[in-house]
Amino acid sequence: MGADRDRVGRRRPMRVVAYAGCGAVLLAGCASMPDSGDLRGVEASQRPDVQVRVFAIPPRENALPVEIVQGFLEALTSDDPQFDTARKYLTDDASKQWRPYRSTTVLADGPNLLPEHSGSREVAGGYEYALTGEKVAKVDSQFAYEPAKGTYNEMVHLTEQKEADGTKQWRIDRLPQGLVMGMSDFQRNYESVNKYYLAANSEGGADEQRGAVADPIYVREQVDPVTQMVRSLLKGPTNWLEPVVRTSFPTGTALKKGVKSLAPDDKNKLRVPLNDKADRVGQTACTEMAAQILFTLQDLTPTGIDEVELLRSDGAQLCVLTGQRADSAVAHGPAKRAAYEYFIDGEKKRLVRIPVGGSEQTPTPVPGALGDGDKALRAAAVSRDEDTAAGVSSDGRSLYVGSLASGASLGEPVLRSTATSEDDGLTTPSWDASGDLWVADRDPKNSRLLLLEKGAGEPIVVTTAGLEGRIEAVRVAADGVRVALIVRNEGRTSLLIGRIEREDESSGRAGVQIDGLRSAAPQLEEVTAMSWAGDSRLVVVGREARGVQQIRYVQVDGSTPVGPAPSALTGVKEIAASEDERAPLVAHSEDGIVRLSSGSQWQKVVKTGMAPVYPG
Repeated sequence: MGADRDRVGRRRPMRVVAYAGCGAVLLAGCASMPDSGDLRGVEASQRPDVQVRVFAIPPRENALPVEIVQGFLEALTSDDPQFDTARKYLTDDASKQWRPYRSTTVLADGPNLLPEHSGSREVAGGYEYALTGEKVAKVDSQFAYEPAKGTYNEMVHLTEQKEADGTKQWRIDRLPQGLVMGMSDFQRNYESVNKYYLAANSEGGADEQRGAVADPIYVREQVDPVTQMVRSLLKGPTNWLEPVVRTSFPTGTALKKGVKSLAPDDKNKLRVPLNDKADRVGQTACTEMAAQILFTLQDLTPTGIDEVELLRSDGAQLCVLTGQRADSAVAHGPAKRAAYEYFIDGEKKRLVRIPVGGSEQTPTPVPGALGDGDKALRAAAVSRDEDTAAGVSSDGRSLYVGSLASGASLGEPVLRSTATSEDDGLTTPSWDASGDLWVADRDPKNSRLLLLEKGAGEPIVVTTAGLEGRIEAVRVAADGVRVALIVRNEGRTSLLIGRIEREDESSGRAGVQIDGLRSAAPQLEEVTAMSWAGDSRLVVVGREARGVQQIRYVQVDGSTPVGPAPSALTGVKEIAASEDERAPLVAHSEDGIVRLSSGSQWQKVVKTGMAPVYPG
């Protein structure tokens, strides 16, 4: 829509309403211009709380069929909460049958009306138009985003409908279900927000908190996003994430009947009235429910939500939770903020570290045999509590695990690869939130993904359902239920995200498998490095077809997050980020080990070094 669509005929105006404090300004499609006086600059944003909402205008009397189609398409991109204006372009029967929330199809530059192909052709009883374009993505009825390819080609049919005043007006009587719009309109109208559930493989015992898992969806930015998100959270996780998470809200929990909108008060407290399905929840479950809401709404309002109060169906209080206490109820992100950044020293090939984000840039060997021993390493991973590390030998064939304590010794390898080439062998390992160690063996004769419980014992072969190709890199998310893989297949390396599904003995079969693999960077032909950089975001090094190497952020659902990409860097071989987004990026480039803090440029740490990592 807007600039996305090549139009036949003239663009119809839309109404723009700007809310500022208690005032409202209506900007119509036409305005009179003064014929005297000086020209003066206009300050567009004199108040920080100005919100601009765009509304479409209804069809004019005796509008031509092509104007009706164009006006309808414009109305799909407005901030009309229930698409009431868009329905005015439809016949009464078509309006009753149209389901705008069934899906949203996102096109690269469309939808286009192409009269030179299908055009506007008169058919029996009316007119018919073709809407075409190249598909980029589809947002389903759960508001989950999924990249898409192929050509969009749908028909709309118009007929003359007799109005109450006796006149006949052209209206659309047949149309595709859902919404369709161009990418720029989609980015203007929708924003990606995480809702949060609890890791299903976490028992939440005395030594283990239940972990929050991000479930990204797209909501309409200017149409009461707080209420949209709470309703979506209560309905449950998206289909992709559902097998590995759970919710503390009882089945059937919804907002109390009659509640139309939710908004925090002037103290940033949000009261959420629930129906009777939640009336009998215990204090622990209620606290987890409130934490899910707090995490979900943390970035959705300008000042955030500081406190959530859940109410029973009779209005009585269920529980109250502040943002400061939410992390003590449900683990969110890394269990603790990383103290150090780690990498392999370029001379002795030992594991070294520097403080996170500090001014000190002189690396020191880690305590224990991996820092001061005689084993040369080419890659390493540090456990999330920073008490243990795993190192891959310089030939890529042996995996060692050792304590990061002064004087700690190093035993025999916990895993050996039979690969004959140094280009094969073991990948950089990755620790999950439970203290288990993941690594891929790239032996061409026996490539596989392996899991060592607590970093020791007989390795478990992880089933990778539907995986085609060889795993080149593995990184487990802090939530412990999602994993990122770089996979090489037929000359292309892709970034895939999968679910970690665990079976226990009580189910009759024990094991671990990766399921639901999907692309997180479909636009990149070659991905050479990646790291988790937030709850649902990764930083990736790669290139598009016939393009040059670049660093960018991607979402786990395959969409591109709003905001600037990291500063350009030449010859990046490896990159590391923390899920704590306050920590700087660290990379191995042709300039050595470098790091990038927020709002600054890349700075050199040491000239020689490789394999930078954060805990995990």
